[in-house]
Amino acid sequence: MASHEPRDYVLGQELRVRILTTGAETSGRHDLVDAFQLPDTATPVHLHTRYEERLLVLEGACTVWVGPDTMQLGPADYCAIPLDTPHAIKAGPNGCRGLLVTSPAGFAELIARAATPAHLAGPDTETDLERFASVSAELGDEILGPPGTRPTCDPAGTARAALMNASNSCGMSGPVGW
Repeated sequence: MASHEPRDYVLGQELRVRILTTGAETSGRHDLVDAFQLPDTATPVHLHTRYEERLLVLEGACTVWVGPDTMQLGPADYCAIPLDTPHAIKAGPNGCRGLLVTSPAGFAELIARAATPAHLAGPDTETDLERFASVSAELGDEILGPPGTRPTCDPAGTARAALMNASNSCGMSGPVGW
């Protein structure tokens, strides 16, 4: 990413991202972003087939569902999301700001290619879902369910998304604060 290219992006009305380091700057080893997820917004249930994700919360709070596990994170809390693991993140009532590292690099490229440069965004900016899905698939990301679902698995261990109040064989059931 050349110095004249934008480094601040928005993904709809859900996420504000500043790219701090790109894969091009680290020979593909990792990337680093400073992200703010707006209050009470959630990611779709998804997984990454080409990179691992690590989240360090700086401000606010979030709930992270990683496979069958649920974690409540606040400032200075850390979560590692392994390769090929279904997960979703929901920001708390004051939002959640964190540093996100992916290795090898991947997430910063998704943002640079699918999000809107911040200087072009307005209060009605929406995510181009077709572009987001296309770039995600190209980078090896799989979207398993919409926001409002969480990771789960069936008795055979196949990843899928479950409605927030559904019961499943992975040990997560009942309402989880949505």
